[in-house]
Amino acid sequence: MYLFSSSFKEGQTIPRKHTCDGIDISPRLSWDNVPDNCKSLALICEDPDAPAGTWTHWIIFNISPDTDGLPEAVPKTRVVLGGAKQGINDFGDLGYGGPCPPGKTPHRYTFKLYALNSILKLDSGIDRRSFLTVINDRILSEARLTGKYGR
Repeated sequence: MYLFSSSFKEGQTIPRKHTCDGIDISPRLSWDNVPDNCKSLALICEDPDAPAGTWTHWIIFNISPDTDGLPEAVPKTRVVLGGAKQGINDFGDLGYGGPCPPGKTPHRYTFKLYALNSILKLDSGIDRRSFLTVINDRILSEARLTGKYGR
């Protein structure tokens, strides 16, 4: 499975419009080679360089495996795109919260896409720890895309 974006390339800078310094909208993400037995897709975006430990920027799950990506500017609502649900990021908000690193050192932002063997029976608003616990034994495949952003 592969994860990529028309907004930025692997290891490159995430454009300002996708950050707290811009209009803070999610980037367009695309994927391919989803396993045939996948029942749903889930995605999390994390900053492993945050001073307080890994910082969650986005959780979205129950994405149809028939899709080939997420559009730019996914709405920050509980249910989107025909049934996908969004969790709470570490800013305390629902949906995507873009890069917003303190200081001048660029941080890495890793988007992780998971192909799952089931549709998750979870409510919107789930937090990172609960989300990762639930998906742990349901992962069929994983893909990553990492960008960076600094001020």
